[in-house]
Amino acid sequence: MSVHWITVVAGALCGADGRWLMHRRPEGKHHAGLWEFPGGKVEPGEMPVSALRRELAEELGISCEVNACRPAGFAETDPAEPGVPIVILLYTLATWQGEPRALEGGAVGWFTPAELFALPKPPLDIVLAHGLLQNRR
Repeated sequence: MSVHWITVVAGALCGADGRWLMHRRPEGKHHAGLWEFPGGKVEPGEMPVSALRRELAEELGISCEVNACRPAGFAETDPAEPGVPIVILLYTLATWQGEPRALEGGAVGWFTPAELFALPKPPLDIVLAHGLLQNRR
């Protein structure tokens, strides 16, 4: 049996001071008030890095070069659970153009690794954060 997955991309932006950018989900959205890596769904026929660049422009008002996006990990829901399964592909970025700001509601903030771990996050972002920061130790 074939399973239809929703593919999502997310960006882990690391500032020069080692803090990470997180986006707080706006009210009225699924997981409202929780902090996540910014990103969104990959459209049919779209390459993941192209989707990430589009989503970062839409959500944060920044641009980045393709070669600035480095694969950093993934997290996925259990396809046996109810609902459409989701896989999130995480990319790190150390360089971008523009000042990140929350253009679609919510808020953005910069956090140390310890602060990032403590933030309330959706389940898949918890997995992504652990993988990202474990690989950086």
